[in-house]
Amino acid sequence: MFKNLDPLLHSQVRLAIMTILLNVKSAEFSYLLENIETTKGNLSFQIAKLKEGGYIKVKKSFRKNYPLTTLSITPKGITAYENYVEAISEYFKKSGKL
Repeated sequence: MFKNLDPLLHSQVRLAIMTILLNVKSAEFSYLLENIETTKGNLSFQIAKLKEGGYIKVKKSFRKNYPLTTLSITPKGITAYENYVEAISEYFKKSGKL
């Protein structure tokens, strides 16, 4: 039997955001934008979805009078990511390709 994949993480941009945040303490919006092929609008939308799910924290502040958005992964997000990786790995194992 196949495990259900978390629909919140089963999106290329959201999965990329989570993968980056898993490996750093925090990341600025501009860093994510540079490292993920998407638009500002789509990145903002996907960040909002992850925030609503409790997977990331979003901190809004200013740097030299310019808006600064910093993101970090939550413990809930780490658990969800690990569960997602485990579940999708099962799909590959059952295909005989791993």
